[in-house]
Amino acid sequence: MALVGLVRVSTSKQETRRQHEDLDPICVKVFEEKISGKLKIADRPALRAVLDYRRPGDMLTVQEADRLGRNLLEGLMVLNDLFERGVAVKILDGIAAGEHTERSLILDLALALAEDRRRDIVRKTKSGLESAARAGRRGGRPRVVDADKRRAILARRAEGQSLREIARGVGVNLAVVHGEVRAAENDLEPR
Repeated sequence: MALVGLVRVSTSKQETRRQHEDLDPICVKVFEEKISGKLKIADRPALRAVLDYRRPGDMLTVQEADRLGRNLLEGLMVLNDLFERGVAVKILDGIAAGEHTERSLILDLALALAEDRRRDIVRKTKSGLESAARAGRRGGRPRVVDADKRRAILARRAEGQSLREIARGVGVNLAVVHGEVRAAENDLEPR
């Protein structure tokens, strides 16, 4: 029996180092995905790769239960699918730490607590942003586009360049360019 690791974070900006530090030394291979945990196994390339790579008897290994799904329902769907395929799961940390071959109350509880923790983070972030707004400050992520980049985006658009060309030329992602162009077209304050 070998351990095959899965490292997951939701966005490309999140760090995976801590998960790798735990999994790399004990797993024969570790797969990484930077994708939302809300997707089914069929929509998660790294999780599919783990399943294709593993041999009978190998165990899927994750740092914590919430690496399988970001909330209770999604985590349970993934676990049910894994267990139906005969895939055992090893969880290294948290209340569900251990080896699992079927659903249990402790696994369900671990996923429920992860969902609750995530909901609490969202609530506190929203509260902090509202508090900052009341104090006249604007919270959130720093703007990617400064005034010079915005002018360049809008000038390139006026020249007829596609949004993709503008994104490549200015060095920002397509969604940022789309937001700036849409804001300008609707005479809105840029985000």
